[in-house]
Amino acid sequence: MSIQHASRILIVEDDAGLRELLHTECSEAGYTCQAVASAEEAQAVLHEHSIDLLVTDIRLPGADGMQLLHASRQLEPAPAVIVITAFGTVPQAVEAVRAGATDFLTKPVDLDRLRLAIDRAAHIRHLEHELDQLHGLLQDHAIPGLVGASRPMQRMLQHMQLIGRSDGPVLVTGESGAGKELVARGIARYSARRDRPFIAVNCASIPENLLESEFFGHQAGAFSGADHQRRGLFRAAHGGTLLLDEIAEMPLSMQAKLLRVLQEQRIRAVGADHEDVVDVRIIAATNKYLLDEVGAGRFREDLYYRLETFTVEVPPLRDRGEDIELLALHFLRLLARGQERPLPDIHPDALLALRRYSFPGNVRELRNIMERALTFCRDEGVQLTDLPQRVRQTPPSEHSSNNLPFPQMDHDGILPTLDTVQQRYVRHVLDQVDGNKRRAAAILGIGRRTLYRWLEEDDGA
Repeated sequence: MSIQHASRILIVEDDAGLRELLHTECSEAGYTCQAVASAEEAQAVLHEHSIDLLVTDIRLPGADGMQLLHASRQLEPAPAVIVITAFGTVPQAVEAVRAGATDFLTKPVDLDRLRLAIDRAAHIRHLEHELDQLHGLLQDHAIPGLVGASRPMQRMLQHMQLIGRSDGPVLVTGESGAGKELVARGIARYSARRDRPFIAVNCASIPENLLESEFFGHQAGAFSGADHQRRGLFRAAHGGTLLLDEIAEMPLSMQAKLLRVLQEQRIRAVGADHEDVVDVRIIAATNKYLLDEVGAGRFREDLYYRLETFTVEVPPLRDRGEDIELLALHFLRLLARGQERPLPDIHPDALLALRRYSFPGNVRELRNIMERALTFCRDEGVQLTDLPQRVRQTPPSEHSSNNLPFPQMDHDGILPTLDTVQQRYVRHVLDQVDGNKRRAAAILGIGRRTLYRWLEEDDGA
């Protein structure tokens, strides 16, 4: 679905000539467009129709453009807003951006600059719509924070739903920063235990001599310093779910005790003379390959096979190419709201660099990158220079799943012509961006008209 097809623009301009020019320009660009002469007429349209983008002059008869901007922010969903004025000053620009404007243009209007601003605003709105749909899906499935529409993520979500219906132990594997705790919380939310406690503990963060007390609790006076009774994590999680993060770091002595709890559902507090029954579902998480740990004698084989009753592997971000743009925008929106800033666009060259990057720190690293980008970016949005050097300097051939092989000879032993290679590459880029011609043209470094002409020549060949 093209951005233009999904976007409806309302133009508010009291100058009849300029109003007609703006209407013509937007219509020729493929947008559905309506033009009015006053803020009052605009508010009537906004209340009757769903508008994606509002382009308004500041100086208007009656209510001015800033009042219209503030009123439009109260709508749900609120349109993106571009402000145009012949009296462009820095204070007006700051006020408009703080009020939620996407962009600020001055008269005489540069039509190329206007087209770019409209395309950017429409692109942001399109992505926000996709995110809202995705967030609605996640809300329905009760997995807040787990963002992804790629095939690996969809397969994992389906797997999580099935596992959530059961009550056996779960082993969640994946690289650091991939989102293993979010997955564990999602499984718990899919289960009948969704309204019961969910407790997460990092096994590597607890000193070995305190593990038994932390997990099973202790009686007052059970050891030096035990001044009062402690319930322990298993009792605190009774009826719910206990996430044991970094399970591979648990000492062998504690692994044996954990295995007994899994088998018998009973625990004994340190210093107690009786056992208590506990009802806890265990989810274990690790970034290590546990069979290697078993082979090295660092992890009990019987505990491994008990934990891997169900296994969920969280895909690394580098295998979720189409999720990178969604996640980047997701983090930008969260961070921008926290800083009371408008949502910036992500320029195609910055997005391409993100897609090329391998993300050894996975989703956590992407969030940190977007926090840095939001800090350094200006009104024109996140650009390549706002990204860390390691991201900017990733060559196209490194860590990229989108590279084409060098052209090969056909069955007759003839190498393809340059035109044929060009056509194949253009089609390949379009496939990688799901047919989005604006993004494809930006990646190819050509204008959209050139791209359309190449495609027409290809279709006519």
